Amino acid sequence: MGAVSRYPYPKQVWSPAGGWWAQPKTWKSNTAIAALGMIVTLGAVWSVSAEKEKRYQQPKRWIPSMLWAKQYRNQDN
Repeated sequence: MGAVSRYPYPKQVWSPAGGWWAQPKTWKSNTAIAALGMIVTLGAVWSVSAEKEKRYQQPKRWIPSMLWAKQYRNQDN
């Protein structure tokens, strides 16, 4: 159901995803490198966002961003 046997396909067709039945030998290291890149990028964006976050109206209750926002870092609740 859904599986097909491999059939001849045109070799001149190029695909950035690897084409038909792609299974590169280095897929594990490629995935790890891509994940690391995404984590570093997310961390940088998170850091810049936390530094720039400024609330002009104080929250009426505790919110999670109070843990990392510069405005609330050194205050005792």
